[in-house]
Amino acid sequence: MTPFTQASYGGQTVDLIVDSQHAEDFKRQSMDWPSLTLSSHQLSDLTLLMNGGFSPLRGFLRRADYDSVVNEIRLQDGTIWPLPICLDVSEKMANELETGQRMALLDGEGFMLAVLNIEEIWRPDKSVEAEKVFGTTDPTHPGVEYLFRQSGSHYVGGVIEGIQHPLHFAFRRHRHTPTEIRRLYRKLGWRRIVGFHTHNPLHRAQYEITLRAMEAAKANLLLHPIVQRVKHNDIDAYTRVRCYLRIAERYPPNMMLLSLLPLTQRMAGPREALLHAIVRKNYGCTHFIVGWRHAEPGGRGARGCFYEPGAAAKLAQSLEEALGINIIAFDEMIYAAEEDIYQSLSEIEDSITIRQMSDHDFHERFRAGKPVPGWF
Repeated sequence: MTPFTQASYGGQTVDLIVDSQHAEDFKRQSMDWPSLTLSSHQLSDLTLLMNGGFSPLRGFLRRADYDSVVNEIRLQDGTIWPLPICLDVSEKMANELETGQRMALLDGEGFMLAVLNIEEIWRPDKSVEAEKVFGTTDPTHPGVEYLFRQSGSHYVGGVIEGIQHPLHFAFRRHRHTPTEIRRLYRKLGWRRIVGFHTHNPLHRAQYEITLRAMEAAKANLLLHPIVQRVKHNDIDAYTRVRCYLRIAERYPPNMMLLSLLPLTQRMAGPREALLHAIVRKNYGCTHFIVGWRHAEPGGRGARGCFYEPGAAAKLAQSLEEALGINIIAFDEMIYAAEEDIYQSLSEIEDSITIRQMSDHDFHERFRAGKPVPGWF
């Protein structure tokens, strides 16, 4: 397991894939091991552990690191890490496992992807985790809902030894590991790269944000959307990717790359913004865009949000040096009708006619096949 190092593209990342001989040995031995078929959420975490996207992690968190992350936003060694990356299992399975064992981790088709060396098994206090990580125990928050109602009662921590990456049959040429994307930067001669995170089709305000960020950073763009659904009513992945392919045609030639990120989003607001920045640093970005309502799930009664607008950018900028990536923060972008342009909220004059549309309203129009205003 040789770490990949390229100082000009975000520093060192880990590679947890073992050599072919070890992989074959593990497959033979695994007949005597306990096994776990991973959910899509767990599969995403495992993928980013194995390919180095979650560097410096080398496995699922052990309890001391978990407690430190939940309470201090750092690993025990002081490294910034904002969200617990834990393998959850049922109480029944937890009672059948023992520390010191190895466990085979399988995809939905039964293929063995990795080996977990079990070091700790414990029952977390999920109420504490929810309050610390998400700032709420409200089950209408999708991250809280998953934690309380879908994830297992116990966590298993330990080092991962990877055998193979999960197979994907759709949009394969737009899927990259950190090592692959860094090689591509070198081939293209890119030295400064700004990353943009999204899980929705891009609209004009976001397109304007990416152009402004590229200009400010004098950088190329990594359009780096996640394809997993965050909420049950999200637009399907195939439609979203086709939207990204279409918007890619509008950027200047050789100035942007589209790469699909195998991340499950927790919608944890400010903490999530830190994770997104760390992952983009591992994918070789020198800069990262943090939006006005970054990783905000919305839908909280009259307030409409769980986190204060701008809170994610404020936290990320305060930890910019420790994160090791430049943070580009953006105010809310508003459409100025008379000028037919998008401007930040601070730039809008009182006399200007403004127009806005929420993501919810856009999605409703999108699904119903209704016209979407050109200004949006």
